[in-house]
Amino acid sequence: MNLARRGILVAFAIGAFRASILAYGPLGHQIVGAIADERLANTPTAAKVDALLDGLRLEKAALLADEIKGWDKKGVDDPRSFHYSAHRNIDKQLRDFWRANQPTHDPNSPAPSHHWFHYTDVPVMLAQRYRDGYAGRSKWDIVHMIPFCIDVLQGRIPEQNERKITKPVAIILLAHYVADIHQPLHVGAAYFDEQGRPTDPDRDKSALADEGGNTFTIELSDEPPRERGIRKKKFHGFWDYDTVNALFLQVPDRLPKEELEAKIDPLKQQLIHDMATHEPRNWQVPSNASIDGYAEIWADEILPIAREAHARLEFRNVKPLLDGDRVVAMGEAIEKPAPDRTLYRAWATGIVRDELHKAGWRLADLLQKIL
Repeated sequence: MNLARRGILVAFAIGAFRASILAYGPLGHQIVGAIADERLANTPTAAKVDALLDGLRLEKAALLADEIKGWDKKGVDDPRSFHYSAHRNIDKQLRDFWRANQPTHDPNSPAPSHHWFHYTDVPVMLAQRYRDGYAGRSKWDIVHMIPFCIDVLQGRIPEQNERKITKPVAIILLAHYVADIHQPLHVGAAYFDEQGRPTDPDRDKSALADEGGNTFTIELSDEPPRERGIRKKKFHGFWDYDTVNALFLQVPDRLPKEELEAKIDPLKQQLIHDMATHEPRNWQVPSNASIDGYAEIWADEILPIAREAHARLEFRNVKPLLDGDRVVAMGEAIEKPAPDRTLYRAWATGIVRDELHKAGWRLADLLQKIL
């Protein structure tokens, strides 16, 4: 956007990296990891995973790539930083990984940020595949990092690599990234021109991305009235949390955290078992596909969903936002009436249920083929 002409309309930092929101939140990642745990139970693959992860189950390992973002503020060497004290070898390897991939906004940094590994920002304005363009992709995005981890586990990349991704860290990252790539807003993004209209960033080099929805609020037609002091929900956060929590509609969502978790836990365990024992539709990749190409296949599969996740909304009041040392787009996403009269929340919750189901089976299948 031409900021000299229009002026910076919002001149403060939002204080969050593009991927600092947890994809699917802890609950979604636990579901994916736990499905894989159950699928692999009592197999040679499970024994190899157990040995590499020092007894950590995939249900827990799937959370670590987001948990280590807690080191970003003060670094891993701060005496008050948290440790995985029950798994000291894993703790050391994760710290080495963080040091090698410290957070940065500088796209020209010689070392990438570990935040970049969680997503790719393929434009959703035009129907396209991952390899059809350039904007939003990078050699450090999730489509590249999944095969990087595969190559480490299969020995094609040595464990002493610049990214400090050892075999245990590779499993930890795969347990997380396989869920991330099944979250539509971790694959597709909208871009806007200086008038706030959707645009193609491969043609308009000044276009600003919607930051995976992190800088946009969402307003749905069935949203209950907000209580005083409650902020509008973020577009990205809706997909991370609301859609997953909606799988447990019988549990009130306005409970204290511990009480909410206690009520959801038995329902979560039943859902995991049902998903682990019932095969999801269309989860398998073509039999002739290379394992290193799985991530791109999965990204191409979810891109039409990411496109629809945006197309079902109307974007209003799109403005430039100064986020630290860069300018991004911010605005409002308002639900449009759907031709099939399906509410956005119901549609998105169905999508997330299917994607979590597929992600769990795909994680188990991937680890069986690698190990």
